[in-house]
Amino acid sequence: MAHQKGGDLMRFQPVIGLEVHVQLKTDTKIFCGCSTRFGAEPNSQTCPVCLGLPGALPVLNRKVVEFAIKAGLATNCSIAGRSIFARKNYFYPDLPKGYQISQFEEPICQRGWLDIHLEGHEPKRIGITRIHMEEDAGKLVHSDTPGLEDGSGVDLNRACTPLLEVVSEPDLRSADEAVAYLKKLYQIVTWLGLCDGNMEEGSFRCDANVSVMPVDSDTFGTRAEIKNVNSFKFVKQAIEHEIQRQIDLIEDGGTVVQETRLFDPTTGKTRSMRGKEEAHDYRYFPDPDLVPLVIDTAWVERARSELPELPEARQKRFMAELGLPGYDAEVLTASRGIADYFETGVTAHGNPKAVANWVMGEVTRGLNDNGCAIDDCPIAPAQLAELLGLIDAGTISGKIAKTVFDEMWKSGKAPRAIVEEQGLVQVSDTAAIEAIIAEIIAANPGQVEEYRGGKEKVFGFFVGQVMKASRGKANPAVVNDLLLATLKQHPGGTT
Repeated sequence: MAHQKGGDLMRFQPVIGLEVHVQLKTDTKIFCGCSTRFGAEPNSQTCPVCLGLPGALPVLNRKVVEFAIKAGLATNCSIAGRSIFARKNYFYPDLPKGYQISQFEEPICQRGWLDIHLEGHEPKRIGITRIHMEEDAGKLVHSDTPGLEDGSGVDLNRACTPLLEVVSEPDLRSADEAVAYLKKLYQIVTWLGLCDGNMEEGSFRCDANVSVMPVDSDTFGTRAEIKNVNSFKFVKQAIEHEIQRQIDLIEDGGTVVQETRLFDPTTGKTRSMRGKEEAHDYRYFPDPDLVPLVIDTAWVERARSELPELPEARQKRFMAELGLPGYDAEVLTASRGIADYFETGVTAHGNPKAVANWVMGEVTRGLNDNGCAIDDCPIAPAQLAELLGLIDAGTISGKIAKTVFDEMWKSGKAPRAIVEEQGLVQVSDTAAIEAIIAEIIAANPGQVEEYRGGKEKVFGFFVGQVMKASRGKANPAVVNDLLLATLKQHPGGTT
């Protein structure tokens, strides 16, 4: 009788290692001068080098090397003084040379690490085995593509696009850890401007190596590789499914085979693609067309000096120097653009917590609603600071400020101009507010009696009515004070 699906996770320990492909944001390809621009007409960005024509010789793009050095430094790797390129031999229709230029025995970066933080757990250090440079393959275009009625085509625009492959140690023990590691790496490579981070276009994609072993064992099981997963959500789903699939298979008396699998987002399952190759199957050997790459100490130190303050260091500074809570500091350093926007706003306004609240609230809402990045935000940090200054001065209330913010987003006008044009200046004149309060109390004797009887929640009703009558312009602090004073004058009124 077959074992019931949903085997006992408590009896098995997952072992996960990730191979992440980071497409570099260079203008030209790694071994030729063709553009790396995405979305061009198929095969319009090619040359004899990326077409693999006989006699065409590769020339290494120096910018790719600089990006690799910076990625290695930011992930605590050692930078090799000497590294070599190798030919990785395999046949596939979108690989016209019949081999991929990569690095194998002597990569540019080795022995690094990243620390991940899961809520409720101690920080965990995940080892990075290596980071190496390589070229991407082309892309197969199938019959479901508009304009391609039948069969498949090959688009070689992507061939020779520069990649960094970041290979972790098998230190991850859950899908959540894998996602945390991926997000940390993603944050770093986008923060440094090495990658545009567009996962839908394949700029940041992951192969996950997954195996399971009994909890009382230290011998890794047979691993399956899940190929080319391009979202954090799908990585989590794919790994969780693969862990459960392997446990079910073992408990049914079966054997896990080493293979490459694909994840299907529509079913949430992985399926077999092909047998998994070993390194010797690729017949690696040094590429005779490319001399060894020699990197001196001066080059490494120059790259180190060009590194910006990294996310974790900036997060700690926001907490120590600006007094932000840990949560705020983490959210505000999710991207370099957000962190820069926030810090510029603090310089202009001076109150870190107030700026943080608005960046995490209204600014983020505006970005999400309009599907744009912080670099395209129509409200500059200085304009946000001006808006907060109007609140501080009592010119407008926080509620009115949100209305002004929305108008700023649509029109691009300065906050003070909007306030003046729309007559939104906050009313703080006590006589005017007292007149409104008198009318509200006279019109609502029942609520007055409830308040007299001790139902203090009714106070909120009076505040709401006053704000409504003043069209939101009454100063809330003045309203509260005057309401309390007025209601106390009525016999039986509570304090």
